[in-house]
Amino acid sequence: MAERRYGASAPPTESEVRHEDWACDDISGQEHARVAFHDVDLTEVVDQGASFTECVFSDCRFNASAHTDAAFVNCTFTNCSFFDATFTGCKLVGSLFDRCSFGLLKVTGGDWSFVGLPGADLSKSTIVGVRMREADLTGARCADATLRHTDLAGAQLHRADLTRADLRGSDLSTLDPLAATLRQAIIDPEQAAVLAEALGLDVRSALPPP
Repeated sequence: MAERRYGASAPPTESEVRHEDWACDDISGQEHARVAFHDVDLTEVVDQGASFTECVFSDCRFNASAHTDAAFVNCTFTNCSFFDATFTGCKLVGSLFDRCSFGLLKVTGGDWSFVGLPGADLSKSTIVGVRMREADLTGARCADATLRHTDLAGAQLHRADLTRADLRGSDLSTLDPLAATLRQAIIDPEQAAVLAEALGLDVRSALPPP
């Protein structure tokens, strides 16, 4: 079972929603705090600016849902599905994902700092321009994923599989190239220098020919 960073426990919930069908609903502007959602179908929901604070989602379906400028702060997601879900400019600071599925997830912008995604299968997901400082991606499977212009400063990437991942423009300053799989990953020249230095190489500008 995944744990929050530093071993922090999930906040207790104060109410619950069980076995409801919200599929295709417009939940824009809704506000929920410390609510436990169990077996709720949020397939294809439209969400503009909804706010979920310290909520728990278990066995919920977010497939093909679209979230814009929404907030899921310090929430816990257990055994939830996010197939083809889209998050644009959303705030998920401190949220934890445990045994969730993410096929074709698309995230653009927003703040996902301190998010817990250990062991998550993010293969072929697209994450662009997202703040993911100190996110836990330990053992995450990111083969063929797009992780461009993403702030991964302080992120835990030990044993992460980044095979063929497009990492251009992302902060890789804390990535240990010996502790992750980087086979055929796509990087830019600046990142190449950062990784070379992490390997102990002394990177210098080329000297002019004699």
